[in-house]
Amino acid sequence: MDLGPVNICEEMTILHGGFLLAEQLFHPKALTEMTKSDWERVGQPIVEALREISSATACSQPFAWKKKALIIIWAKVLQPYPVTPSDTDTRWQEDVFFSVGNMIPTINHTVLFELLKSLEASGLFIQLLMALPTAICRAELEHFLEHMSVDTSSKDVAFFLSVWWEMMKHKGNQQDPLLSQFRTMAHKYLSSSDEFSHPPKRFKSDPDVCPTMPLLAMLLTGLKQIQSRILCPGMKCCALANLADMLTVFALMEDDPQEVSATVYLDKLATVISVWNSDTQNPYHQQALAEKVKEAERDISLTSLAKLPSETIFIGLEFMCSLLREWGEELQAMLNGSQGTNYDSFRLCDSLTSFSQNLKLYLDSTSLSKEERQVVSELAECVADFLRKTAKVLKNKGFEKDITASIAMAIIEQKMDRHMEMCYIFASEKKWAFSDEWLACLLNNRALFREPDLVLKLLETVIEVTVADRAIPESQIKQVISLILECYADLSLPDKNKVLSGTLLSWGRKGLSEKLLAYLDGFQEDVNTTFNQLTQSTSEQGLAKAVASVARLVILHPEVTVKKMCSMAVVSLGTHKFLAQILTAFPALRFLEEQGPNPSTSFVVSCLKETVWTKFSTPKEEKQFLELLGCLMNPVKPQGIPVAALLEPDEVLKEFVLPFLLLDIKEVDLSLKIFIQTLEANACLEEYWLHTCSPFPLLFSLCQLLDGFSKYWQLPREKRCLSLDGKDLVIHILEVLCEIILANTETFSPDTWIKSLSWLHRKLEQLDWTVRLRMKNLFEGHFKCEVPATLFEICKLSEDEWTSQAHPGYGPGTGLLAWMECCSISSSISEQMLSLLVVDVGNPEEVRLFSKGFLVVMVQVLPWCSPQEWQHLYQLTRRLLEKQLLHVPYSLEYIQFVPLLNLKPFAQELQFSVLFLRAFQFLCSQSCRNWLPMEGWSHVVKLLCNSLTHLLDSVRMIQSVGPWAQEQDLTQETLFFYTQVFCHVLHIMAMLHQEVCEPLYVLALEILTCYETLSKANPSGSSLLQKVNEQRFLKSIAENISPEERRQTLLQKISNF
Repeated sequence: MDLGPVNICEEMTILHGGFLLAEQLFHPKALTEMTKSDWERVGQPIVEALREISSATACSQPFAWKKKALIIIWAKVLQPYPVTPSDTDTRWQEDVFFSVGNMIPTINHTVLFELLKSLEASGLFIQLLMALPTAICRAELEHFLEHMSVDTSSKDVAFFLSVWWEMMKHKGNQQDPLLSQFRTMAHKYLSSSDEFSHPPKRFKSDPDVCPTMPLLAMLLTGLKQIQSRILCPGMKCCALANLADMLTVFALMEDDPQEVSATVYLDKLATVISVWNSDTQNPYHQQALAEKVKEAERDISLTSLAKLPSETIFIGLEFMCSLLREWGEELQAMLNGSQGTNYDSFRLCDSLTSFSQNLKLYLDSTSLSKEERQVVSELAECVADFLRKTAKVLKNKGFEKDITASIAMAIIEQKMDRHMEMCYIFASEKKWAFSDEWLACLLNNRALFREPDLVLKLLETVIEVTVADRAIPESQIKQVISLILECYADLSLPDKNKVLSGTLLSWGRKGLSEKLLAYLDGFQEDVNTTFNQLTQSTSEQGLAKAVASVARLVILHPEVTVKKMCSMAVVSLGTHKFLAQILTAFPALRFLEEQGPNPSTSFVVSCLKETVWTKFSTPKEEKQFLELLGCLMNPVKPQGIPVAALLEPDEVLKEFVLPFLLLDIKEVDLSLKIFIQTLEANACLEEYWLHTCSPFPLLFSLCQLLDGFSKYWQLPREKRCLSLDGKDLVIHILEVLCEIILANTETFSPDTWIKSLSWLHRKLEQLDWTVRLRMKNLFEGHFKCEVPATLFEICKLSEDEWTSQAHPGYGPGTGLLAWMECCSISSSISEQMLSLLVVDVGNPEEVRLFSKGFLVVMVQVLPWCSPQEWQHLYQLTRRLLEKQLLHVPYSLEYIQFVPLLNLKPFAQELQFSVLFLRAFQFLCSQSCRNWLPMEGWSHVVKLLCNSLTHLLDSVRMIQSVGPWAQEQDLTQETLFFYTQVFCHVLHIMAMLHQEVCEPLYVLALEILTCYETLSKANPSGSSLLQKVNEQRFLKSIAENISPEERRQTLLQKISNF
């Protein structure tokens, strides 16, 4: 049948036949004259016709056709009568019920109501009634009540009570087009009324359009009218239960009552259905479980969007009290009898119990007059007394308890109300797990379990049950685990992280493998396959697939998965960024372990420390680890994949930096690189995260490390795990850290700030004074700069800013040493020291003494300088030469003849070269040659080579673009400089151990290359004889170099000029 348009069809023909037979039976009277007493004789053909239609369509939609048929019949009742020709013409075009309506003879309300009663269609009656416009709805209910009150039979009473109960359960159906058509045509039939002159475009069933409250009040009046005809105890139970429920839901309960928990809801359903199962007279006794559940859901889910009028409430309360007094003894005897509990008796006691509870709350919370309070109090006492005398009905139900699981699964299967809550109970109930029904429900409805909390609940249940019950077949366990993992795989990435987080909290770093390893076939093979694929596909396109693959592994065994990724990220070249992106897609891995090797350490940090930290075999691995940390702290955000930092900066410092800030720990160099990377990468964070790292103790740790460099070459080799190049990194970190702290002083209270500074100042007193001087900016305004007293002898230091202290090792004549150590600290202090220096440039003797002292202290300071400190002294030396405070006499030891050249543009460069030669002559002298180990000599050679490289760059600039080059050709002067520097370098090489001379040898070759390039570029710059003489001279110098290989290479190079 077509349930859409209202047209003529086979079923309509059958209905037409039923009405024709009824007309024949009632002839000569018309069906409009039918009374209730005529129905038994006349109505049977109509009932049979509807039953035949329902039976024929039993496999499709019998209820839907029954509803359509009743709509057509009710529409016929509502049609205006008699019909004029003009009405017929209009209705033929506009009335969707016209054609089918003409197949039914004109009928009255008696036919409609008796047919509804015969079909026991109280639910359909209420559906159709509530679809009507407000005024028509009330009028039709009034007709019904009048019909029920005339010659009231027990069937009338039963139907009335059922209609009343359905009215309270009704929730409307806004999506039914047939009801919408019914409502629209009802408007048109009564268009003469102003109320219906503008029919709505669309049906809406809500309390404002057709309010339930007046209808319930009318039904209460109807109950009073038929009260004397309610004779059997079952109907009395039903009437009282209806009245109690109506007053409870539509009068006493809160406007927005809290929904009962899913467990209570399920228990109520189980109770109702158990009663139906034991009550053979109940209409739902033979129904399938799914149908029982749907109806039981309606029975226990009464809700109200409005309240009955106060007048109606008190009429109802007084009537309830009257009925209890009149029927109480009879019902108590019946309920306490031996015939067992049926649904009517159960519902009465259950409804009265709820009514009693709400009545007490109403009495306590509502403002009532004295008379009203007396009514309520008397009723409360009456109800309580009745319940006391019938308590055993609810206490000794003896209902089935094993149907709860079946009900929950039916709700899930049919996706009924609150089915998702049933999924949570299903996933949590351990006693249901692994039954055949449970497995089938999970298999058929796995799409419903694609929620993180449900996946976790299922995992918890499976683990607990499998651990407790070893009798479950292994195949079943594997099947269930596979289904759950399938649900997990279909989750979004954020939801997968919720499951992973719960897994880590419940089972720790071993994840599901902690309890289910025996059922996880091929896990190790999956790990190997997945990671082989990861190393082959590190593109952004493959990232989503890689994340999905790792998501499965990481929930099965988080520790193995993360450790494998950490190891790969360090060892496998170029994979660290890709693997970091995968890891940061799982913020759940930021899990703090309460047990394990490192309690209160995050899981990722533990995996890094246990897998790769301190186990690097190459600098490349260290570099990849460093970059990996950076990516885990500040992840790159790929398109379409949410990521989050797995490491916090304070955590990185505490775990990978602070414990390793000592010269004798081999990880100190990498820790410092991690330190500066962390500071610089997180400098823009809004929150002052350094607070959590105790910044002042952190400063002191760095200062202690820096202090270790003051006795660097006195330490055994194994205690020198950080080179002097690393000293510059320590200094840089210290400066950055001080800047950050000074930029965030407002985060400290004034008292805390002063105390912290004082603490640090006291701690630094035990370290070298130069370390404390480096903290000058931090202590400024709070503490003076403390320096050796001898510094005041050569500097005009302000006593407001500087103070002297006695320092061991700084006796008389050490002022210049202290001065140079100050100058090596920073460019700003160097400039300040230069401006405060007390040397009279107009006094040659004073300049000569200063110059001698400068050379001596340079030799003392040079070996302990870092590259940056030496650069500060290099710039200082140039400034002294410019100011003519430093006198460096130029000797003629490497000159065959006095050149007729203008060497003034290169005066400072030549002086530098001679100064370096003199310094190394001093350093290699008998009194100093035992100062340094071989590594120390290598260090000073490297500093020298850096400075000489700067000199070469400087000379090239002077020769090509300097102001002197604009006035004359400086080719000969530049070649002369190269000759001199070459001789000085070879001289220094001759004084040093051959093992440390490689950088100087390379530099010598570079000088010869510069010489050759310039000479060939300016062939007219010198005569052939001059070139030959210079070549011979250079060879004579190179002849003194050993070993043989270096000498021959140098000579060959010179021969090519």
